[in-house]
Formats: sequence, structure tokens, C-alpha cells
Amino acid sequence: MKRAIIFANGELPEPAAVRGLIQPDDLLIAADGGARHCRALGLTPHLVIGDFDSLDAAELGALEQAGATLRQHPRDKDETDLELALLEAAARGASYLVVLGAFGGRLDMTLANIQLLLHPKLAGVRVELRHGAETARLIRPPGGVIAGAPGDTVSLLPLDGDASGIVTHGLRYPLRGEALVSGPARGVSNVLIEPQAHITLTNGRLLIIHSAQRS
Repeated sequence: MKRAIIFANGELPEPAAVRGLIQPDDLLIAADGGARHCRALGLTPHLVIGDFDSLDAAELGALEQAGATLRQHPRDKDETDLELALLEAAARGASYLVVLGAFGGRLDMTLANIQLLLHPKLAGVRVELRHGAETARLIRPPGGVIAGAPGDTVSLLPLDGDASGIVTHGLRYPLRGEALVSGPARGVSNVLIEPQAHITLTNGRLLIIHSAQRS
């Protein structure tokens, strides 16, 4: 499975842990100002993509000198820089995308980054938004698996409408063919009771937010 690590321009907590995440075969893509996170970690992204409104000429020159490919888009565009980065990673054959720096800063951008999990061109791609000990991803029918440790918090939130036919195994508060609907916060703060939780659903899409326990 080809993996891409994508650096967005939001907050990047626990940079030392992020540095340990990077593997030699990972495709590194920076969405505009996310390139600063790469440089702070001593990394050179393979590609920097966006409208470059967050990077000055000196930073762009240093990135290019270090070997990064720069792909500039017009500022007047329909896509966000992170959207461009995600689509480019998928176009290059990556089937597992880990996004860092997607949260923090502007609330509208944070919400838009979560909504990108619904992008139709990413339907067959696993996309994770990681922020410290938290990971957000989407589960579609027929379902998926959450791996962690007993005691981890897992929240199940319907995204883009209601989700139904949900069955869970390995969570403290089980669902047995039930629905989670938009509005009520019923799916928040469930807890792993096994190393893996299995979730199936028949309709809709679930935003899964997995918060690992701090050691």
C-alpha cells in the first residue's frame, strides 16, 4: 500500500512524534504553508502544491534548492490547497493518506478539511486526519476496524446525513443495528474495551474520531 504524508498549514502538535511517523518510502506533500512544518522537522517534501500565498519567495527558493517540486495554482480557484494535495496524492497512486496540520487556526478551514473526507474522488482511498493523539477518518458501508488500546475514546458521528444499520463490537456502549442521526450527540465518547473495534453499517457515512490514551 503506497502511503502519502500530507502537511497542511494548521497546527502541528508533538512534532517529535510526527518525525518518527515518517517512513523512507512515504510520499511527502506539503499544501502551501505546510512546507514550513516539513522544514522544521528537517524534511524536504517531494512536492509543494497550492497558491503559495503562505510562503514567501525566499522560502520557495530554499525549498526548490533542496529538491522539492513546486506546483503553483492561481489564488482564484475552487479548491483549497489541502484539497489539491489530497487529489494529487491519489492521482500518484497513494491509497493511504495521512494528513498532518489539518486542524487549528480558522474554524472554517478546519471544518472544510473534515468535509474533504467526503470527496467523491477519495472514495476508494483511506484518509486519516491526525492531530496529536487524535485521528479522524471516515467509515462507509459495509464498515471498518478501529485499532487501539482498551480505554481509548472513540466517537462516531454521522457525516453528510444520517447513518443507519450500525452494529459495533469492541465498544463499551454497543450499537445493534441502530441509527445515528444528525443533531443529537449520542455517538460521542464511546470507549474501546478490546484492542480492535469492528463497526458495520448499511447506510450513510460515519466520522470516526479515535483519541488514544496518553501514556
